[in-house]
Amino acid sequence: MICVSRFLRLNQEGFALHIRRCLSSQTDGESRIARILKEKFPLASSLKVVDISGGCGAMYEVHIESNEFKGKRIIQQHQLVNQALKDEIEGMHGLRIFTDVPQH
Repeated sequence: MICVSRFLRLNQEGFALHIRRCLSSQTDGESRIARILKEKFPLASSLKVVDISGGCGAMYEVHIESNEFKGKRIIQQHQLVNQALKDEIEGMHGLRIFTDVPQH
C-alpha cells in the first residue's frame, strides 16, 4: 500500500509535469512535423501544427498555407501533405489537414 505522503508527492510531480506541458509552446511531435513540412513546403506563408490527442502524439491537426498549392485541387494539396508526412503518419491514429493558397 502506498503511503499518503508518497501519493501526494507523486501527484504533485504529475501536476507539475502537466503544468509544464500546458505552458510549453510545442510538443516534440508538433515540432518534428512542423520541421518536416517547412522543409517540404519552403514557400509556406503560414504553418500551424497542433497535437489534438492531448499530448500523446496520436492525432494532429495541420494548417498550412502555401503558393505551392496554387492550381491544385484540395485533394491534391492534401496528398502532398500526406506524402511529406508518410513516415510520421504510420505512428498516428489520425491527421486533420487544412490547406490553402495565400490570397495576395
